[in-house]
Amino acid sequence: MQTLMMLVATLGISVCLVATASSHTVQLDSPGRLPAHQRQKRDWIWNQMHIDEEKNASLPHYVGKIKSSANRKNAKYLLEGQSAGKVFQVNADTGDVYAFERLDREKVSEYHLTARIVDKDTSKNLESPSSFTIKVHDVNDNWPVFTHRLFNASVPEMSTTGTSVIRVTAVDADDPTVADHASVMYHILKGDDFAIDSSGRIFTTTNNLDREKQARYEVVVEARDAQGLRGDSSTATVLITLQDVNDNFPVFTQTKYIFTVPEDIRVGRPVGSLFVEDPDEPQNRMTKYSIVQGEYRDTFTIETDSMRNEGIIKPIKPLDYERVRQYSFTIEATDPTINLRYLGGPPPKNTARVIINITDVDEPPNFQEPFYHFKLQENLKKPLIGSVLAIDPDAARRSIGYSIRKTSDKGQFFGITKQGDIYNEKELDREIYPWCNLTVEAKELDSSGNPTGKESIVQVHIEVLDENDNAPEFAQPYEPKVCENTAPGKLVVRISATDKDITPRDMKFRFSLSTDDSNFTLTDNHDNTANITVKYGQFDRERAKVHFLPVLISDNGRPSLTGTSTLAVAVCKCDERGEFTFCEEVGAHVGVSIQALVAIFLCILTIAAVITLLIFLRRRLRRQARAHGKSVPEIHEQLVTYDEEGGGEMDTTSYDVSVLNSARRSEAKPPRVALDARPALYAQVQKPPRLGPGAHGRLGEMAAMIEVKKEEADQDGGGPPYDTLHIYGYEGSESIAESLSSLGTDSSDSDVDYDFLNDWGPRFKMLAQLYGSESLEELVY
Repeated sequence: MQTLMMLVATLGISVCLVATASSHTVQLDSPGRLPAHQRQKRDWIWNQMHIDEEKNASLPHYVGKIKSSANRKNAKYLLEGQSAGKVFQVNADTGDVYAFERLDREKVSEYHLTARIVDKDTSKNLESPSSFTIKVHDVNDNWPVFTHRLFNASVPEMSTTGTSVIRVTAVDADDPTVADHASVMYHILKGDDFAIDSSGRIFTTTNNLDREKQARYEVVVEARDAQGLRGDSSTATVLITLQDVNDNFPVFTQTKYIFTVPEDIRVGRPVGSLFVEDPDEPQNRMTKYSIVQGEYRDTFTIETDSMRNEGIIKPIKPLDYERVRQYSFTIEATDPTINLRYLGGPPPKNTARVIINITDVDEPPNFQEPFYHFKLQENLKKPLIGSVLAIDPDAARRSIGYSIRKTSDKGQFFGITKQGDIYNEKELDREIYPWCNLTVEAKELDSSGNPTGKESIVQVHIEVLDENDNAPEFAQPYEPKVCENTAPGKLVVRISATDKDITPRDMKFRFSLSTDDSNFTLTDNHDNTANITVKYGQFDRERAKVHFLPVLISDNGRPSLTGTSTLAVAVCKCDERGEFTFCEEVGAHVGVSIQALVAIFLCILTIAAVITLLIFLRRRLRRQARAHGKSVPEIHEQLVTYDEEGGGEMDTTSYDVSVLNSARRSEAKPPRVALDARPALYAQVQKPPRLGPGAHGRLGEMAAMIEVKKEEADQDGGGPPYDTLHIYGYEGSESIAESLSSLGTDSSDSDVDYDFLNDWGPRFKMLAQLYGSESLEELVY
């Protein structure tokens, strides 16, 4: 076949060459043309050659012949090109072209050369150079080769028969344009669960591929030449991985689960975990747990842990040991995302039993409400604002004590009773404390009333309600100005008001002037604003550069309140156009209410009355001093007896200090002058001293001398005072104690015998000498 094709190609070339030569001959010999007068066109009579690849004949191989229409004896043929002289050579005389190498079409399928014909002597071109092509004919000398030795593919498990897995490709280097030279045939050498078609597509041949049984398959594919001339082939390995699908139903690992939890477990905290077996991969484990039997669906819920596919039991409301001590119910595990066609039938029932035992704990008190909201009218003290209630959830039902944390917001303003009643200890101003947030503690008490350590807290929010207790005032500080030559009716300023109280929508402020004796007029606009205009005009800056205009502002609250705010209107110099050129600096005047003015006035009156009283008392003391003939300094040097041990103010007696001067003179002095002369309240009882024989006369003389000296000291008022003496004379008319003073007594005025002090030991020796009768006798003798 190959030899026949080459022969046909060679004959075709020859036919083409003869035809070309004939056509030129006919053109040269055509009648009506004069060869002597027309130049003949010369041209190459070929442009393409052919040669088979991999020829077994000895080298060189004849390719073809190049020839020009101009035949000259001195013509010389040359080849030029990348392959000229190496692969291809030409006979310079005949133009025959030869190949000096065995050609491989898979390496080079065409060669492009240039043919030249030159003069042998001058090497000048006899014709223009001509390019031509040498094509290499393909022979089926290559077998298919896979693009990869190893292919990786995947397919979902349980896929239907005929599901495409992957397409493999083997390449034949022969010429695909030649029939069956590049055709490939595929075969499966290993892998009975898969097949391959003529295009290299691998597909499944069964629908029972189960990843849980075998997750990976190795398929060996062979590629062979369609003609099978040489019997050679190539192979490739395809690794097919089965993709997991959710085709397995979850199954409980045990039929009964038992848990034990304390009753104070928080809502939402895990009680225990439920486990199931599911061989699918984690992303395909969609187990759903539910309570299918029992009366505690409203007590517990089961959440699924998506990472570990566990069922976590959690309480959705508080547990109470005193009410229910054991919970028992049936649970079921299902997978709602599973495709039932994978199971081949309805899913099986998968259930288990759950038992939850509750243990008792000493719980803190429980408030009946999560928080409390009470309302209190401002400026009002109420014995009961609201009540809180907490109970002991345990069976003991201990009593509860309540208290307010003083650290909480405004907690110092409120108190709470033993019954949980909240009251306020002082009135509150809503404008200062619109809300009061309290933290109330409830503590369990034992039988003795002592806290057991269990306590709970709750938040109490007290809303202070508003009442109309603030007078209106200016909405902002105004600084009105007016020209000194302003005409009547000129608008000075538009004012508005505000109120610290809660302003309702229907609040209406009324404006008026406190006096009509001014150069201004106020017009109420009845929209909570007012206009201040000039009444007469022509202000006199020499008399007043600033006019203070009190404005009365009333609200329509219950009761209605009126406040006074003062406008400071500056009188300015203006130019001809009425623009201000110079104004006095006026400080901001804050509006003062009538209540504030009354309070200030009362304070001033009180201070004035106190000052007047002090002046009156000072003048009275001076008059008393002059009446006794003493100078002012002597008033401060009186004898004041502080009988502080008595029963009242009657214990204090004032004496003139000048009487001490009598101690320096022996003559008789004026009688004692007492500022507060009161009779002695206690009669002094003198006790006769116990003296020995012959001492009676001397003791009487000594007693008389002491009495004379005392009388002189009492009556002497001319000596300068050197000190202020505090004399404790007697205890007053309402005191049951006797006198503490030693100036008015001696050792003989007491009926108590102090001789017993000698028997008390050395520590009382001094007292015995001072008060005993023996010491007095030794003193006399």
